Amino acid sequence: FHIRVLESTQENISALLMGLEYLINISYVDETEVFKVCLDYWNSFVLELFDAHNNLENPAVTANMMGLPMPLLPSVVDGIGAQLLQRRQLYAVPLSKLRMLMICRMAKPEEVLIVEDENGNIVRETMKDNDVLVQYKIMRETLIYLSHLDHEDTEKQMLKKLSKQLSGEDWTWNNLNTLCWAIGSISGSMMEEQENRFLVMVIRDLLNLCEMTKGKDNKAVIASNIMYVVGQYPRFLRAHWKFLKTVVNKLFEFMHETHPGVQDMACDTFLKIVQKCKRKFVIVQVGENEPFVSELLSGLATTVADLEPHQIHTFYESVGHMIQAESDVQKREEYLQRLMLLPNQKWSEIIAQARQSVDFLKDQDVIRTVLNILQTNTSVASALGTFFLSQISVIFLDMLNVYKMYSELISSSISSGGPFASKTSYVKLLRSVKRETLKLIETFLDKAEDQPQIGKQFVPPMMDPVLGDYARNVPDARESEVLSLFATIINKYKGAMIDDVPRIFEAIFQCTLEMITKNFEDYPEHRLKFFSLLRAIATHCFPALIRLSSQQLKLVMDSIIWAFRHTERNIAETGLNLLLEMLKNFQASEFCNQFYRTYFVTIEQEIFAVLTDTFHKPGFKLHVLVLQHLFCLVMYCTILYMFLFWYIKIFN
Repeated sequence: FHIRVLESTQENISALLMGLEYLINISYVDETEVFKVCLDYWNSFVLELFDAHNNLENPAVTANMMGLPMPLLPSVVDGIGAQLLQRRQLYAVPLSKLRMLMICRMAKPEEVLIVEDENGNIVRETMKDNDVLVQYKIMRETLIYLSHLDHEDTEKQMLKKLSKQLSGEDWTWNNLNTLCWAIGSISGSMMEEQENRFLVMVIRDLLNLCEMTKGKDNKAVIASNIMYVVGQYPRFLRAHWKFLKTVVNKLFEFMHETHPGVQDMACDTFLKIVQKCKRKFVIVQVGENEPFVSELLSGLATTVADLEPHQIHTFYESVGHMIQAESDVQKREEYLQRLMLLPNQKWSEIIAQARQSVDFLKDQDVIRTVLNILQTNTSVASALGTFFLSQISVIFLDMLNVYKMYSELISSSISSGGPFASKTSYVKLLRSVKRETLKLIETFLDKAEDQPQIGKQFVPPMMDPVLGDYARNVPDARESEVLSLFATIINKYKGAMIDDVPRIFEAIFQCTLEMITKNFEDYPEHRLKFFSLLRAIATHCFPALIRLSSQQLKLVMDSIIWAFRHTERNIAETGLNLLLEMLKNFQASEFCNQFYRTYFVTIEQEIFAVLTDTFHKPGFKLHVLVLQHLFCLVMYCTILYMFLFWYIKIFN
């Protein structure tokens, strides 16, 4: 840093401080590109001061940085400490102004969903701005360094700015937003005691501001900031149960607020808090008669009454995380039954009426209800993992029957109405149920612990309703999620699935290849998932591939070659990785010579073809690895033949 030269004389120091003052003023200019340049400088400037300050507390690092022997360390460190203290005092005023700059211009974090549109209205954010998220991360890092350098000044400036919001002197939506985003961003940078005191004052003032302020838009802005701030301080919430309970109950109030974005943010914040503090909700706290999760489940219907379906799914996932933290098996099962009571009642009613008349399931409102129930189950399964076993066992077989029936409806609609039938809202709705069914099963099996009995319980019943259905369906009615489901199953249960591979191969391979090899555009979702499944088989069930007939193995190799010739990068890379797996596995097998006699030259030619064209540059590293493998094989064989020739010549 040339800044060290400027710090050497008093005259230079005056110019340096003047330059920093100018740069701070320039940083307030409302021009994004100018601010980005300034921000990069401030980040590196503060980082250098922070590193020097931080390393002083570690004498070994200090000695290493200065190139000093350890015996000289104590006296030298004292001297360096004095120099660093002088540097911090030198920059105290610019750093204080820089803290205010960061607070005033803090970018919006990802968690905040409520924004001001171009017309000045408060609305729900519809699209994430990646540039703003990158800017937030840099500003957050810079402000954390600034906070470490002077906690007191950071706290003082934030509380002073907040008091101006309360008095109305500095009240605007933007001022409150940037202040609260800054407060949330420095979580963990203060000592715990100081952070606790600071946060209590902040939340108290924000709640008072919410009570004092009139107007729905104003209250929505304040609510979003309260939710963001409390979600950023899990350490404080874990240490203060009464405060945590108050915050959660406040979030439940916000879940009844119909202003755009408030309910979404309340549900997201609730999920975030539960993930960080879940154990607190399943133990009986001092002054309570029962765990909070039990109290919550008693009033569940009232709490979610005003939420949209996707918000209810987030809420159920949150409660699932609470239940997952319960170590007592009996209590956990009881909580799960209470949580799933409403969806299970509705599911039982639908299945009961479907048994009387299958046509009942064809009603669009019923289809939407089925979809909603499945999505709720998926959310809970993602949180509970293995502990979801009892719930999925209740609905599993009926769910497969509904899947099969809807699949037949889709096939008949597409067969009679042609390809355009798949674009109708009715068929799309039916397919949503099929996809959600597959997603639920995949989520459960993926999250569940590796227990063979779970695989034995759930995989065999799926063979005909899922695999057989995939094979029988017309191409436009085949769900790509079937491929990812069986890839997950094979990755999970590995060698235990070897005996099932021929059936999977028979149901999926030929018909999927016919769909995806006609051109490089049709069925994009099937392409990547098909090769991911093939890679799972090659990695974990290789003996099953060896048992294939020569025609079937040729089909596999042709499909791999077709994959790495694909212009879509993900598919080409998956194909190359799959090829490397196959080459390594065959090299270690007894069929090595037979395999390479058949495919060595073909693979070499095809790799050189993609290596030398202009469409497959991103795969260069993998192309080279494949060629390296092939060349090493030839070199090894050449040396081996030379040794054998020498051996025969000598001993004959």
